[in-house]
Amino acid sequence: MRVEGTKELPASREVVWDVINDPAQMATLMPGVESFEIQDERHWTAKVKVPLGLGGLKMTMKFEKVEERPLEFASLNAKGTGVGAMMNMTTSFTLSGEGDQTSMAWEADVKIAGPVGAMGQRVLQPIVNQQVENVLTALETKVTEAAASG
Repeated sequence: MRVEGTKELPASREVVWDVINDPAQMATLMPGVESFEIQDERHWTAKVKVPLGLGGLKMTMKFEKVEERPLEFASLNAKGTGVGAMMNMTTSFTLSGEGDQTSMAWEADVKIAGPVGAMGQRVLQPIVNQQVENVLTALETKVTEAAASG
């Protein structure tokens, strides 16, 4: 499953970069994060409960920052394991803009295996889209707060 889009954010590239490159801040944006642990600046782990309609799927997600060009581009790989499912996600974003407006072009490629993956893209796509929208809305709130506090 591939999802992509652009999000306009009311903050400078520096502010947006600081938020999206801080694993602790990003953990607060992701739905269902129950615990979070940073190994180093490129690796961190989160225990999440992925909302999937009825109940949720508990997964351990291992994140690795794959590539970054400060204030411009970053790429991240995430591997998740849980009972009955494995997930592999590659995501990246590109920042552009001047002053107090930043445009973030993002894309994510999500692969889910196991019984949950067998539900098919028709069932999973709306769930993934909703979770992406939740993260982007939370990100906009976070960068707006960060820009306001200076």
